[in-house]
Amino acid sequence: MKAKCAIYLRVSTKEQTAENQLPQLLQLAESRGYEVVEIYQKNKSAWRAGHQRELARLLADCRDGMCEYDAVLLWALDRLTREGIAKMLEWVNIFKGVGVKVVSLNESWTDTTTPHSEFIFNIMAAVAALERQTISQRVRAERNFGKTFAN
Repeated sequence: MKAKCAIYLRVSTKEQTAENQLPQLLQLAESRGYEVVEIYQKNKSAWRAGHQRELARLLADCRDGMCEYDAVLLWALDRLTREGIAKMLEWVNIFKGVGVKVVSLNESWTDTTTPHSEFIFNIMAAVAALERQTISQRVRAERNFGKTFAN
């Protein structure tokens, strides 16, 4: 029986598209021998919208006791969350708790079955949180700069 996976795609802005992520994730699934059962796709910032409907749907599908996935494939861990270490580990542990591996195309070390993966997840979650803070600071600075010269 072939292992099954879900693909989770997310982009942050209207200018971005998840279409560039999908072909490579389908190729990753094929190379690992996974049958893609479902694709979850979010095409705008979940942070600004205040919720993550597709991630919530994926988690609900995994929690209902009938999860048929062996893995969830992601473009990168920051597609899952940029809310910091605690949230990153929460998502990974939820998947791990129902027997679902988290596999990132761009972070090949994300095989959650190894003892070192939790340590590495902590580091990368911290980097993602730092990146989110840096982007927020830049956006605020740009808005303030624009207000200064509008007067």
